[in-house]
Amino acid sequence: MRKLVSIQRIKNLEPIEGADAIEKATVLGWELVVKKGEFQIGDLCVYCEIDSLMPDKPAFEFLKPRGMRIKTIRLRGQISQGICFPLALLPANTPIEEDVEVTEMLGITKYEPPIPAQLSGQVEGLFPSFLPKTDETRVQVLQKLLDMYAGKAFYVAEKLDGSSVTYYLRDGKFGVCSRNLAFIEDDKNSLWKVAKSMDIEAKLRSIGQNLALQGEIIGEGIQSNKYKIKGQTVRFFNAIDIDKYAYLSFDDFMALMLELDLPTVPILDAQYTLSNDIPTLVALATRRSMLLPATWAEGIVMRPLIEKRETLGRVSFKAINPEFLLKYGD
Repeated sequence: MRKLVSIQRIKNLEPIEGADAIEKATVLGWELVVKKGEFQIGDLCVYCEIDSLMPDKPAFEFLKPRGMRIKTIRLRGQISQGICFPLALLPANTPIEEDVEVTEMLGITKYEPPIPAQLSGQVEGLFPSFLPKTDETRVQVLQKLLDMYAGKAFYVAEKLDGSSVTYYLRDGKFGVCSRNLAFIEDDKNSLWKVAKSMDIEAKLRSIGQNLALQGEIIGEGIQSNKYKIKGQTVRFFNAIDIDKYAYLSFDDFMALMLELDLPTVPILDAQYTLSNDIPTLVALATRRSMLLPATWAEGIVMRPLIEKRETLGRVSFKAINPEFLLKYGD
């Protein structure tokens, strides 16, 4: 689970060219700007990741012009992702230990973008418990995992800026879900409209097993349609064997998409030797979209060619393009 706000250590401090009052700090795998002299290397701090939505309290008054939201910004040429506060921000008697989460304690919440009207509909229930949700951890907090898998064969896919969808067939029932909800069939709901236009139910039935497909709905009316697509469509990135509660590995997934004649997200590299250097992976994510080179890609998603699971879940993570965040403010 993402720790939006936590106690972390200042791993490094570096000067910023032409800046006297600020410097670059490294916290986990994040780079951010801090006031010069406020922290020393090795200090513990309260680190707030991007997407933190701060409460209306005096300590955060300076964030009101930004809507109280921590976003990716650029200061004196340096990209800054997140914000550090001294430990004095914490209530008295707070246990001071590295990696302790303090999000709820400080009244901080996660920013959630509004859901477009056409993606809402008649709710059938919550997202099914027999399926994993679509969610990726940001690479900046995964140094130990990167060290473990460095040199292994991964594939790299473009992360598209749309809306998550899951289509499934289980024991004869076809289902349509957003990230958190299942929807009753509805001609006005984009997730259902795309399912019908692409004949997804019939294609799933042709396989003859309990199966789910997960992808990204993109097009008109969704996230400002950055890819200039006419209408709406879906690009898939996961296939799940429901009975085994297991993702298909890359080759099996690609073969299934070919059999079903369904499109995938752009595959950027099908044989990438994983680096454990976070700046290298962020640089790899800093690219233009394969769907429309005029727009920045949202980033990349990386997974081993053969599916792996660790104690905390699937080995799968994302690196978000900082230029995308700066331009679109997402």
